Amino acid sequence: MADLSRFDANAVGNPNNNIFGLPFTEEDARLVLLPVPWEVTVSYKAGTARAPEHLFRSSLQIDLFDPDIHDGWKQGFFMREPDRKILLKSDYLRKEAELYINYISQGENIDKNKFMCKTLKEVNEGSIFLNRWVYEQTSEMLAAGKLVGVIGGDHSCPLGFLKALAEKHETFGVLQIDAHCDLRDSYEGFTHSHASIMHNALREIPQVTRLVHVGVRDYSDGEFNFIKESGDRVQVFFDKDIRERTYEGETWKKIVEDIIDRLPQKVYLSFDIDGLDPKLCPNTGTPVQGGFETEQVFYLIKLLLKSGRTLIGFDLCEVGISSNEWDENVGARVLFKLCHFMVSSNPA
Repeated sequence: MADLSRFDANAVGNPNNNIFGLPFTEEDARLVLLPVPWEVTVSYKAGTARAPEHLFRSSLQIDLFDPDIHDGWKQGFFMREPDRKILLKSDYLRKEAELYINYISQGENIDKNKFMCKTLKEVNEGSIFLNRWVYEQTSEMLAAGKLVGVIGGDHSCPLGFLKALAEKHETFGVLQIDAHCDLRDSYEGFTHSHASIMHNALREIPQVTRLVHVGVRDYSDGEFNFIKESGDRVQVFFDKDIRERTYEGETWKKIVEDIIDRLPQKVYLSFDIDGLDPKLCPNTGTPVQGGFETEQVFYLIKLLLKSGRTLIGFDLCEVGISSNEWDENVGARVLFKLCHFMVSSNPA
């Protein structure tokens, strides 16, 4: 472990250290964060590919004291440097995807345009490449005995990580905090779209026995029908229903207990930042009115861990980039709490 005898936890974050200004190497750290600078299939606002590096800078402003999990950071958090080759590939394919999206938005038939057919093929192949890369990176970390979190990028990023976890755990559930279901078979022709991540997980990873969405408030007819036809594998706590239950006198604690009751013993947390009220994430890719305060989500996770369930991994995706660094500031503070929850759930 790192020598913390000369580390001042009350000092300003040192940019020469790692995430949150912590003096850990990857070897020393118990929890390793994989940045995934990828946003090829975003359908509205871009910028999230550069979120990991912005989150890193904002993390230096965070005080290390956590009243819920005191000194959790001493177990070691480390973030790998964003892979520039992945970022450059994302930038190139994003430009290709934008041309394609603009073309189909005019109602054009891509079958009549060889260039657009080639573009769609390249984007889909790029997403397959990215999924394989994330799988390989996270498999390596898990094999080294690390706890792992993924930082997006858009919400398509964690599929490879879920596949890596499926080789380690026979069954597990996914708790998704999100304004969207992400249950489309494909979106705009992209088979691994940010809007298809959970559809792909359910289709490709049988070890995911239960998916519980919380906070959803923007979804399609097709997704609604998919949920109804899924049996009990997909459970959704819509934002509208949550609010109406509170209007009629139910407590957030009671609703949280209902959410947790739907989850199995092992849980993966997928946190799309747009699950929050957009005042906290105005520059996320697809903001939607409504949503949670951060403390509501933290309370949900606290009770999840108190129930005895184990957090086996997490992702934080769709953090936007803003001129005043507000989105990155909120995102970094959410990330800090997720790291603490992760080590707390997995006692050394």
